[in-house]
Amino acid sequence: MSDARAVLKRSIRGYRSQSNATAALLLLFDALLFAALLGTTLLVQSEAVKLVAATFVGLSIARLFVIGHDACHQSFFSDRRWNRWTGRFAFLPSLTTYSLWEAGHNLGHHVFTNLRGRDYVWTPYSKAEFDALPVVRRALERFYRSGVGFGAYYLIELWWRKLIFPTRVELPGRKAVHVWDSAFVSAFAAIWIAAVAGVAIATSQSVVGLVFFAFLWPILVWTALMGAVIYLHHTHPRLQWYVDLDRWEADRDGVSSTVHVTFAPGLDWLVNNIMIHPAHHLDVRVPLYRLGPAQCSLDDAGATAVEQRFSFRYARDTLKRCKLYDYGERRWMDFAGRYTSDARPVHADEGT
Repeated sequence: MSDARAVLKRSIRGYRSQSNATAALLLLFDALLFAALLGTTLLVQSEAVKLVAATFVGLSIARLFVIGHDACHQSFFSDRRWNRWTGRFAFLPSLTTYSLWEAGHNLGHHVFTNLRGRDYVWTPYSKAEFDALPVVRRALERFYRSGVGFGAYYLIELWWRKLIFPTRVELPGRKAVHVWDSAFVSAFAAIWIAAVAGVAIATSQSVVGLVFFAFLWPILVWTALMGAVIYLHHTHPRLQWYVDLDRWEADRDGVSSTVHVTFAPGLDWLVNNIMIHPAHHLDVRVPLYRLGPAQCSLDDAGATAVEQRFSFRYARDTLKRCKLYDYGERRWMDFAGRYTSDARPVHADEGT
């Protein structure tokens, strides 16, 4: 760990303290919210109301996922067993396999953030690599990075390939716990679909229609949110990616590998503070309900390298500019190979 990173990490260590009461109330709230919204989707007759309720079910899935994500980092509750079981159950609505997420996210993404070959989350291709792809795969990459394809990226590249029964090529160290956890998630999905079908029959609704509203649409909303969130965390014209381990280690300061996307006051609560990301990447033991003060502490110290106020104009600009990456020049390019960012490293004292 670099000296700068160690100093920053020590500066927010005081925010690690967990509150089991706060964690329990948050978990209860989000579990009841999911159940209430799903129940509304199942029982109301209006398809317009079903669609609105189902969309909010997708948002509630995202909120529960963030709790599971925290628990997987052992930061939500103070007890490791509580965290393990909370993580497994909070992950179920998003169909996320706890042990596989732990292996890929905790031991891969967090340890080697933005290092090509070790971090697999929204890793950009170089121009030569992109040009060498089959036509269909090039079209898919264009779709992923269009903004419309965020959900497809998460479903195909992350969930299907790495988070539910991955092959030994994807996970050479696959263990029995990974298989059992995937089976657990698959059983939950089957029970969810069967229960929805049962409600449809009992209430004289279309089985296909209700499965769409009460299962498929919430999952599609969740995956679109997830794909967008992780894209915004790790893609920005001023954010650097690396292929050289020594350069990556030399530049690593703890906060410049991720974007702090800011919103109007109070809106971070909608997604359980998941967009307060630099503080989380610096110290994963800071629980989600203390990330705000921890991030403010880093901001006051001038440590956050890339801070970006969310707007659709900013999102469109990032989507337009961040297609491919020149790892030698450390510059973003479009699909035609034209440079779209400056050739300079990011420093912690730069402005937004």
